[in-house]
Amino acid sequence: MMITRKALPRRTFLKGMGTAVALPFLDAMMPAFASAQVTKAARPVRMAFVYVPNGIDMRHWNPSYEGELGVLPQTLLPMEPFKKDITLLGNLTHNTGRALLDGAGDHGRCSGSYLTGVQVKKTVVDIRASVSCDQLVANTIGKQTRFPSLEVGLEDARQAGDCDSGYSCAYTNNLAWRNETQPLPPILDPRSLFDRLFGEDAALSPAARAEKNKYRRSILDFINEDTQSLQKNLGPSDKRKLDQYLGSIRDIELQIEKAAKDDTQVDPKMEKPYGIPQDFAEHFKLMTDMITVAFQADLTRVVTFLVTREGTSRSYREIGISDGHHPLTHHRNQLELMDKVAKINAYHVMQFSKWVEILKNTQEPGGSILDNSMIVYGAGLSDGNAHLHHDLPTMIAGRGGDFIKPGKRIMFRKETPMCNLFLTMMDRMGLPMEQFGDSTGHLTI
Repeated sequence: MMITRKALPRRTFLKGMGTAVALPFLDAMMPAFASAQVTKAARPVRMAFVYVPNGIDMRHWNPSYEGELGVLPQTLLPMEPFKKDITLLGNLTHNTGRALLDGAGDHGRCSGSYLTGVQVKKTVVDIRASVSCDQLVANTIGKQTRFPSLEVGLEDARQAGDCDSGYSCAYTNNLAWRNETQPLPPILDPRSLFDRLFGEDAALSPAARAEKNKYRRSILDFINEDTQSLQKNLGPSDKRKLDQYLGSIRDIELQIEKAAKDDTQVDPKMEKPYGIPQDFAEHFKLMTDMITVAFQADLTRVVTFLVTREGTSRSYREIGISDGHHPLTHHRNQLELMDKVAKINAYHVMQFSKWVEILKNTQEPGGSILDNSMIVYGAGLSDGNAHLHHDLPTMIAGRGGDFIKPGKRIMFRKETPMCNLFLTMMDRMGLPMEQFGDSTGHLTI
């Protein structure tokens, strides 16, 4: 039998009024007679950084052993189902986070230097950092995707009223730096992130934009005609994939609508930003669900995710902790306060584990999205009480397209630069470099 069908272009979009929805990888995008074996070169590999603030209680983070992962410590217990998908790295250090120069305070230094690997500087008139590793990668491969990178976060110091002379918002609020004086602020509002990923409102006239907002419906309504036309030419397997993908987008919409309407958890002492959930877990899930869709549709391959800003005093009443996170980390070795910090740490990891599960269950050519990703979860401090910058808590989820052999704990030589890890990851992302920040070489992971 002669097969004449043409492959569906990888960059196909479903379009409607002010809307463009990219598609996940479908069988119809592979040429006729294409091998069922997807080559490594054909896999989109993603790199993401999930940063948690104020350090971590290392008593419950570090296993007591090296090698193959066995029983996980208390804080990492939510990752138990994914032991074969994670790698724990020990003894990585950010010397540039230490007070070698006056800089911008310990919290500003640790987050400001986390992805740049250089000592941050702050004067009365300006700030200085450097280009972060995520942006170096974005500058190299960004043209292959709709968005060179995505910057996402859950909290802004300016909203919390913590921008005083002791903290520089430029450092505590940002991970990604385009150049030494220009940070890339994270998107905090789920609606704003959704509109960035799927909207084309900038191309609309003011009248058309107002009309769309007045009668805001599901984004799927606007692309319905394109969707029906495409489905006529898809096989059963692709139809299921498309239905699941569009269904996940609709689920996100419903979560955003609920967040915009739900005022039951608003603290009466603070104004609720439009569309931003007050519940941490709900906000975390909304943002990571959209990152998943962005990965699935290959809208971007580079993400930074600031899980609340560095130095945050956020409380977690949903888990019974009314104290501020940052003050708790200065526990002066009081066990009751230390245990509260550990509980917050485990709560953060729990949210991350739920995202990892979704990534692991989202299949694409060559495995799952998790298989084809390198997602670093960690902090710029280890002990938040002493403000230590060595043996930083660092976990990588994913295999980076068979680049990483997970399921183990690796202990490097003490004071090994964190930048050695970033140098290694950049190499995997197609940006080989001999030097980055204070790196001394590549790592075997």
